[in-house]
Amino acid sequence: MFPESLDDLWHLKHLLHEGDLIYAQTFRSLESQTDKVRPEKTEKKPVRLGIRVTKVEFHHNANRLRVSGVIVHGVDEGFHHTVNLETGQEISVIKRWHGIDLERIDRAVRASTAGVVHVVSLEEGSAEIYRMRQYGPEIFTTITGGSGKREGMDARSVFFGDIMTALQETTGPLVIAGPGFVKEDFLRFVRLRNEDMADRCMSVETRRVGKGAVQDVIGQGMLDRITEDIQLAREVSLLEQLLARMGSAGPLAYGIDEVAKAVGFGAVEDLMVIDHLIRDEKVTDILEEAESVRARITVFSSEFEPGKQLEALGGIAALLRYAIE
Repeated sequence: MFPESLDDLWHLKHLLHEGDLIYAQTFRSLESQTDKVRPEKTEKKPVRLGIRVTKVEFHHNANRLRVSGVIVHGVDEGFHHTVNLETGQEISVIKRWHGIDLERIDRAVRASTAGVVHVVSLEEGSAEIYRMRQYGPEIFTTITGGSGKREGMDARSVFFGDIMTALQETTGPLVIAGPGFVKEDFLRFVRLRNEDMADRCMSVETRRVGKGAVQDVIGQGMLDRITEDIQLAREVSLLEQLLARMGSAGPLAYGIDEVAKAVGFGAVEDLMVIDHLIRDEKVTDILEEAESVRARITVFSSEFEPGKQLEALGGIAALLRYAIE
């Protein structure tokens, strides 16, 4: 698994239970202490360990998941160890999987692929589409076609059409990257046929093609800006709905006590919480109960303006399915 956001870490917290086995990259002091009265400080080095889980919790001072347990594979077997799991860090999980676990994974994956950025590395007659994950580019599909210079514009139009067909499966921003003018020709082709897709496209000049083009896009900082915009847009939309309901006396709740009451009634449809509050034990209990009634949970960044507005309302709020007294 590759958790890519705080939402993913939240899902993972509920997937890991006592007795499960995880494998993860972590840091540990490899030299054992001697019988010296004041042993020398040892250097921690990266190792991959298999740990039998005893406890899972959010770290109190950072947005990461602490997974503690006993080492069963790797150095220092039998000793206790804690893995500080952050977004973008791979973890393998071996356990008895139940239907509710697989359903949670499916929901998390669907949420993470909706709106995800895709990069199209485009040159004459060849296109590679990459889905951008936090752990790196993931090849989505490869498309080849005839060159317009050799086979005429009909063949080129078919090639461009095949790319558009593949991109119909995406919902998020599209970065069309590569050297030369082919990408601009493709964008003109898209604008004439699908305005919605054209609105999601942006052109980036790169020196290379394939994975090299993706690296050039990353090096220009384009993906960081896009990803931040996606999260911000999601938060802005939810907060606007919340403020609109406040102005029209629509069904909503804000503040820990009101939201807890709404969750207890099973009335919550969308629950919004500021990132640092998910470390609060009472809020964690609310989120767990909200999960049980199938409420959608969105963790707001305290660095964005919507998060600051949410914090002014107590740091936690909810859009309700119906009004409660």
